[in-house]
Amino acid sequence: MRMKIGRFRIGLQITITFMVLTVVAVALLALYAMISIQISNYTRNGLEQRAAGIARTVSCSPTIRSALSPGGNPAIAQPYAEDVRQANDIQFVVVIDMKGIRLSHPDPSRIGERFIGGDEQPVLRGEETISTATGSLGRSVRAFSPIYGEDGQQIGAVAVGLPIGSIQDAIGQNMGLLYGAILIGGLSGAIGAVLLARRFKQMMFGMEPHEIARVLEERSAMLQSAKEGILAVDRELHITLMNAEAKRMIGETANSPESDFRSLIRMDRVVSAGEPICDLEVETGGAALLVNVVPIHIEGRIEGAMATFRDKTEIVLLSERLSGISLYAEALRAQTHEFMNKLHIIMGLNHMKRYDRLSSYLQEVVPSLQIEAGVVTNQVKDPVMTGFLLGKLSRLRETGVRLTVDEQGILPEAAQPSISRELVTIVGNLLENAIEAPRREGVSKEVYLGFRHQDDRLVIQVRDNGTGISVESLDNMYEQGYSTKGDDRGIGLYLVRRSTERLGGSVWFHRETGEFHGARFTVELPYRTEKEEEP
Repeated sequence: MRMKIGRFRIGLQITITFMVLTVVAVALLALYAMISIQISNYTRNGLEQRAAGIARTVSCSPTIRSALSPGGNPAIAQPYAEDVRQANDIQFVVVIDMKGIRLSHPDPSRIGERFIGGDEQPVLRGEETISTATGSLGRSVRAFSPIYGEDGQQIGAVAVGLPIGSIQDAIGQNMGLLYGAILIGGLSGAIGAVLLARRFKQMMFGMEPHEIARVLEERSAMLQSAKEGILAVDRELHITLMNAEAKRMIGETANSPESDFRSLIRMDRVVSAGEPICDLEVETGGAALLVNVVPIHIEGRIEGAMATFRDKTEIVLLSERLSGISLYAEALRAQTHEFMNKLHIIMGLNHMKRYDRLSSYLQEVVPSLQIEAGVVTNQVKDPVMTGFLLGKLSRLRETGVRLTVDEQGILPEAAQPSISRELVTIVGNLLENAIEAPRREGVSKEVYLGFRHQDDRLVIQVRDNGTGISVESLDNMYEQGYSTKGDDRGIGLYLVRRSTERLGGSVWFHRETGEFHGARFTVELPYRTEKEEEP
């Protein structure tokens, strides 16, 4: 919305001011026209009724009746009429008989002459009239009233006149009030127009309409081109914004009554509590989403919430390509670190010429490394899991935890890379929980890992000899964010259960009471090998 005059464009504030002033001016002009007509009519009618009232009063005067009665003295009409005229400050009071002859007049020389104007005929027939005519004193408004004698017969009439100028003056005086009101209204309208335009401009952050349109177009383009899904709701959780990526990931079901997507990503909690939620993992429609939800604040009040989310599958696809390399790299880093420590020991023994101690150290170290690596490579045929476990072995040695891999079970290579990724998530988090489990006093930390594959079913077992899990934590230990180890924890077992359910399996917990006397987690799930997939 922008006015254009020639080559010049006028800003929004000036445009609004001009338009409001135009509306005010038109309204005031219309008001002026209506009120001025009413003032003119009311003023004229009021003066005419005043003249008519004076005429009636004079017509009822005994003096005037006596002057017009047969045998009466006509000369007494003049003094009385002049007294009335001067007392009421009017132009004339003229008494006439039934022949139209004046008995009184402001100019005594005109007494005895015939009444001028031609508008006296109706009153001589007994009618009260008000008319405008030109007489000996000029143009005037005249009120006529008949005069009746004692016998009820009309014996004459009286005419009371007001000059047209006096009526116009009275109208002008009343119109002065209207002009003052119009002026005040115009000034108020102008001030209001300026303030309204300024406030409107502030509400629009000082931008012109074309600038706002451009910003909205840019915003819409940004939202629609974003790779993240964007969803905004108001205080009642009604969806106010959903970009194309959000519709692709969650469809139109988010706005349907039966959908609980907004509750699933906890938008209701964010709106009520005003606290953001970061990196929340949810599953909907078979897809895993990573969600961030923040409240929308307007002038210090929470007016809604906005969620951004992205399909983790895209990240997972890349991680599947790099997981094997990264796991092997981690294993090599740990082994290199450990190997450098052993080299330092060998160099020290050699420098001290303790060849006998050096020989026994080499006989002790080399077989243990070969045994550990040999057990993993012999029992675990999946390359991704092999690299992962080799890296874990080095970390376990650094932390002083002994890992035992069941030599009776074999883990064949998975038919699909996605299964290997889920297995790494399951085994990795279970091993981390076992490593971080509190130690029992006086007992070396040990962790056991076993695989059993039979009839397309895989059983994974991880147990430790720590203090175990308390009874109070059993009901909540799979919930995301629940942990007894401190803040920003509680994600491991949640990921284990999620990956297990994604593969169609189940996980359960047992309290060990034998040699290990700690925690034991068992995972059972369907597992097809690579050979079974071949035609």
